[in-house]
Amino acid sequence: MRIDAADLHYRDLNRQVRQAVAEGEMELEIVNVNGQRYIADGVQGSVGMELHGVPGNDLGAFMDGPTVVVRGNAQDAVANTMNAGEIVVHGHAGDVLGYGMRGGRLLVRGNVGYRVGIHMKAYQDRFPVVVAGGVAGDFLGEYMAGGALIVLGLERRPGQELVGDWCGTGMHGGVIYVRGDVDPARVAGRFVAVRPVDDADRKVLTPHVEAFAFAFGLDVAEILEHDFLRIAPISHRPFGAKYAA
Repeated sequence: MRIDAADLHYRDLNRQVRQAVAEGEMELEIVNVNGQRYIADGVQGSVGMELHGVPGNDLGAFMDGPTVVVRGNAQDAVANTMNAGEIVVHGHAGDVLGYGMRGGRLLVRGNVGYRVGIHMKAYQDRFPVVVAGGVAGDFLGEYMAGGALIVLGLERRPGQELVGDWCGTGMHGGVIYVRGDVDPARVAGRFVAVRPVDDADRKVLTPHVEAFAFAFGLDVAEILEHDFLRIAPISHRPFGAKYAA
């Protein structure tokens, strides 16, 4: 089913999407998307959506199962509290991606903004993953409690940092993998430890990098042959001393 979003208010667009899903549509193509927010929010089941344009904030919030492909950039808060499913962004994406994300996977071909993975958490048997093909902004993995963030740094410019300042601030669970070196000054060192990946890490990394490479037509072996670092918390209670003796 094809929906033309040109000149549609976000409420009208989302009403059409929910109605189509309720009536049993399993494949939706939405064209002329121009900043409409809340697309696919709360949608459940094995629904496929392809968006042409730039969706607005909270794409896929509370989503539970669908696959959403964005043929363009995406704005802030993609995969906010997402429970299951997959979102694939063929361009760049904004800030606060994966906020409180509990499951599913977000793949972004380009760069991502600030506070990606903030409060991200694994839930029961669910393990949320965000893969950024480019670089990430400040406060990556802030207060992160579970899941994995993967920053590949593909095609980054000479001297461009993989991650911004204060990576891992307040992090008390989960793991961040970066492909390449990280300036120690960028990392919240008293909260996290940085070390090379081992075989166990490779088992976590490989299927998600394979999915990323498949989604964007890249050479997975070329990506994986590069060295990766693991950034992980050293304590599950980084601020415990502030609240208890």
